[in-house]
Amino acid sequence: MSVGILGPTFQDLATNVNRNISSLSLIFVGRASGFLCGSMIGGVLFEYMNHVLLLGVSVLATSLGLYLIPFCKTAVFLIVMMSVFGAAVGVLDTGANVFILALWGDKGAPHMQALHFSFALGAFLAPLLAKLALGTTVSAENHTEPDLHPPALNRSPEADPDLLFAAPDDVNLLWAYASIGTYTFVVSVFLFALFSKKSSKHEKSRVSAQGSRRAKHHKALLCLLFLFFFFYVGAEITYGSYIFSFATTHVGMEESEAAGLNSIFWGTFAACRGLAIFFATCLQPGTMIVLSNVGSLVSSLFLVLFDKSPLCLWIASSVYGASMATTFPSGVSWLEQYTSISGKSAAFFVIGSCLGDMAIPAVIGILQGQYPDLPVVLYTCLGSAVFTAVLFPVMYKLATLPLDHQQKANRKSEDQKAFPSSTRL
Repeated sequence: MSVGILGPTFQDLATNVNRNISSLSLIFVGRASGFLCGSMIGGVLFEYMNHVLLLGVSVLATSLGLYLIPFCKTAVFLIVMMSVFGAAVGVLDTGANVFILALWGDKGAPHMQALHFSFALGAFLAPLLAKLALGTTVSAENHTEPDLHPPALNRSPEADPDLLFAAPDDVNLLWAYASIGTYTFVVSVFLFALFSKKSSKHEKSRVSAQGSRRAKHHKALLCLLFLFFFFYVGAEITYGSYIFSFATTHVGMEESEAAGLNSIFWGTFAACRGLAIFFATCLQPGTMIVLSNVGSLVSSLFLVLFDKSPLCLWIASSVYGASMATTFPSGVSWLEQYTSISGKSAAFFVIGSCLGDMAIPAVIGILQGQYPDLPVVLYTCLGSAVFTAVLFPVMYKLATLPLDHQQKANRKSEDQKAFPSSTRL
């Protein structure tokens, strides 16, 4: 929710700092840059600090950032605050994956799916919280923006041009961020309480039990997973970001239909992440990746072949969203089966996904502007699906190549020794 709240409140934040949306686009760059730095820093810190303590600190920092963001009155101060907020979220994102692997190792696929389902659920609930539960500011913008925004743009700078920090005029904006900030604060309290229970002994024993498991091509696997997540996340964010404009300009849909198309993509994405919690108990992570790759490849191919068909767009978008849902958590769980993932390793492939999130949508936006008659967004999704479908067999070959029978037996015995301690957790 802390990440998903930015989109539906972007216009409100721009009004709060007396800017329009286009001049405040650097807010996303600031958050992404902070996320990158936080991922790198978190990967190092999780090697030396207690996992629960560091998670509690990062969640607390996220909560403080949510409280402070609505009070920023200048664009520069808001961008800086978003960078700090992004760094805290980056530490949290990396740390949550590492923490689950430290507790359950290669037995933690359902728990990893549950973690990433919570991400999707929070992103789904954040717009509802911002626009429905706390006041429909969208309608307020549509009806009052011509009358209220120009005075806001002229009044505040003249009253106090050096004002950096003050209560926002929009009460709904304040309460939207404060409510999510309070929720994350409560979560941090629970994490600090868990830390006080001294439960890290089990965590350390689990890490030590897995410490000797290292694939022969460990670094190569990490680099390939970096590329895998770069294209996967890039395609996911690109489709989710541009499908609305593509449907209205290229297919000729009404805005209400395009909004529904966008919703069905993210709705099936979130729903399948929830179902994946149960699928992960009976399916191997590698099997789930193969199924996801096949679904992404087939749906994106149909999108390219029938790019003018609204019916195909509805069906293929839902299948594409469902197919993309389980790839990231399954990829992390799959790699843990063959080589131990440390904090630095987790940070490395999280950075890859973040770079894909930043780079691919930006490039596609430029290309789509230069070639407006071509479905560049769909070509990107198809190309990404082909790349990941070809890359995963290569990764599987590298992961299984050095494992002889003796090494497999040793790994099985280590898992059996470590499993009772994980069940007690």
